[in-house]
Amino acid sequence: MGETFQSVLVTGGCGFIGSHFVELMLSQYPNMLITNVDALTYAAHPDTPARLSAVGGGRYEFLQKNINDVSLGADLDRRGVDVVVNFAAETHVDRSILEPHIFLETNVVGLQNLLTLCRKRNLRLVQVSTDEVYGSLEPSDKPFTEQSPLSPNSPYAAAKASADLIAFAAQRTYKQDVVITRCSNNFGPGQFPEKLLPLLIANASEGLPIPVYGDGKQVRDWIYVTDHCAAVDRVMCDGKSGEAYNISAYGEQKNIDLIKRVLDIMNKPHSLIQFVGDRPAHDRRYALENKKIGQELGWSPKFSFDEGLAKTVAWYRSNEAWLKKVRGQDYQKYYKANYDSKMKQTERAV
Repeated sequence: MGETFQSVLVTGGCGFIGSHFVELMLSQYPNMLITNVDALTYAAHPDTPARLSAVGGGRYEFLQKNINDVSLGADLDRRGVDVVVNFAAETHVDRSILEPHIFLETNVVGLQNLLTLCRKRNLRLVQVSTDEVYGSLEPSDKPFTEQSPLSPNSPYAAAKASADLIAFAAQRTYKQDVVITRCSNNFGPGQFPEKLLPLLIANASEGLPIPVYGDGKQVRDWIYVTDHCAAVDRVMCDGKSGEAYNISAYGEQKNIDLIKRVLDIMNKPHSLIQFVGDRPAHDRRYALENKKIGQELGWSPKFSFDEGLAKTVAWYRSNEAWLKKVRGQDYQKYYKANYDSKMKQTERAV
């Protein structure tokens, strides 16, 4: 698999999924060089660069840069990079509603910069996208396939869909080596606690209310982060240029059911659940069909939803210091002071 490439540049490698991918590559391929480019925004834990450096030693280099930085071209040359895997993105839907311009700068303009740099050097680019580009499903609908039309509903999803189209346009116009992955909701250790599961676990641990949008019956398709990273590895090495590959473990769960399961695992009361006004343009259901990546590349998930959930809850409960540190960076400033009032303003505007 990864032996196909000698030197890999990973963008966003200090984020949740990106850091798991870097660690997987370093541990799985002992001769591979990894260059990790990350701007170290709020969602990157401050200890991640040192942790990954300890794993990679001399094979690993960290560069604190934005993916809009054209000087990355010199780094590609210096490190002899064979392939670029782009995890770098603003990802939280709520933030995209409040600050859409930031999502365009990173998710669209940043991707264009990477495309230009890779095209000049004839490098493969793997664009890590999302199931949200497809929009929302009804309960009776079949899961999205790679042929499903793009119909994004949030500024975040629209920015990712735009990046996908730009990437495909580069492949068709310039015959550039570009491949796209679209994954369902990830969960696992080390995720920033603005996302549902870590926020749920963190609030429950402190006896704080668990905010639930609308009726809580929105359905998400969950996959353990290690399975996602293994799938990206397969696509990086053997995915066909100009193609997209859905990545899913068929882990559909209603939000409210998932929340109650975690509260039960943690022996916390369901009375912590607090229903709040729904998010504007909130997608009702996501679900992906993963036959293509299984049939063409031989990938399948290793972790069941129950296994992944147990591992995830256990990790957060045994890493409370990590959780408190990362929450302390941004949580009080952004969420406590601004989030509720800004969302109410957004809802009124909509």
